[in-house]
Amino acid sequence: MQPNTITPSRAVPASAASPAISLLSNRLASLDAYRGFVMFLMMGEAFNFGALSRAFPENGLWHFLAWHQSHVEWIGCSLHDLIQPSFSFMVGVALPFSLASRLARGESRVRMSLHAFWRALLLVLLGVWLRSSNKAITNWTFEDTLSQIGLGYGFLFLLGFRSRAWQWGAFALLVLGYWAAFVLYPLPAPGFDYAQVGVSADWLRQHELSGLAAHWQKNSNLAWAFDTWWLNLFPREKVFAFNGGGYATLSFIPTLATMILGLIAGGVLRSERKPGDKLRWLVIAGILGLAAGWLLNATGICPVVKRIWTPSWVLFSGGWCFLLLAGFYAVIDWRGWRAWAFPWIVIGMNSIAAYCMDHLFEGFISRSLQTHLGRGAFQFAGAGYAPSIHGAMTFSVLWLILYWMYRRKIFLRI
Repeated sequence: MQPNTITPSRAVPASAASPAISLLSNRLASLDAYRGFVMFLMMGEAFNFGALSRAFPENGLWHFLAWHQSHVEWIGCSLHDLIQPSFSFMVGVALPFSLASRLARGESRVRMSLHAFWRALLLVLLGVWLRSSNKAITNWTFEDTLSQIGLGYGFLFLLGFRSRAWQWGAFALLVLGYWAAFVLYPLPAPGFDYAQVGVSADWLRQHELSGLAAHWQKNSNLAWAFDTWWLNLFPREKVFAFNGGGYATLSFIPTLATMILGLIAGGVLRSERKPGDKLRWLVIAGILGLAAGWLLNATGICPVVKRIWTPSWVLFSGGWCFLLLAGFYAVIDWRGWRAWAFPWIVIGMNSIAAYCMDHLFEGFISRSLQTHLGRGAFQFAGAGYAPSIHGAMTFSVLWLILYWMYRRKIFLRI
């Protein structure tokens, strides 16, 4: 996700004849489209493919879409699991372009760096605020996508001024150091009561890890232990004992490694290389990342777990991010085929607004449609399809709001 400003911006030129092209004349259009695609995956939860799969259990298509619209339980990867890594990766990709633009305007590095850390704080607090919706008190938790990006963004910004060798060195240090920290943290004692940390016996039978991989078991690892101390320093409704999904604050460290991969990719795209060479670099990097992550998982050295952002997940998901960026770059920026991506660009150019609207307004819009149109309005294709039709209408309203903002050149940024 692109951290920009929180105030409306009207500085982007527009042309009614071809808005998809003119608005993007000074931007990396493939990045806007990729960002919009990822936001679409997140907002697309409204389509409720899970309900379709349950209503039509013999339909393979609905089962396939439902699986890719949910997170895997622990080891593995679905399309939905690539949303947060893509957000983080794209922050890094955008940074070299942002730095070059601001330096060209004569901004000092000191001023830019202070502003970056201010942005980082705002992102952390915005994530906390969104997680606190409908809570009795502030829900001090830091696993939200925005908070995770914010916790590492200032350091990413400083790396943006360093050489490629420095960036790769920082990446290696984060990945290897985080792996070593988990391995050195002792395994739970025999008889450890997993039920007390939200891990049922049935879940454990299906997902229990052994050997070296056991250091990344759910709610008995280093990151879980850190949160049982850290999160209880804040006012809470009750003592924090575990996160039900296994998510953790310390995941911001490997998330920063993912952002560094994006930073390196952004440097490649901004370089003087030929478009074909840039594309080749992205594809090779993607294949190597996938292979390395898979190998670490297959050998038991480090499991691929998105929920706690294991080092192998950094490599595996990073591989997918390189390949997805390569695909969008090849089609949109290299070949110039942009019109097809316009619906995603509308979302991608207002990603902060889309993220907040999805968290704050999706439920309100859904309930309003049901109130004003009635439950029967969504059952014209049969009761089994009603939840997805309802969700599609909700998504359409959200998109139309973003399109209205796009037409009026209102872009919320941090």
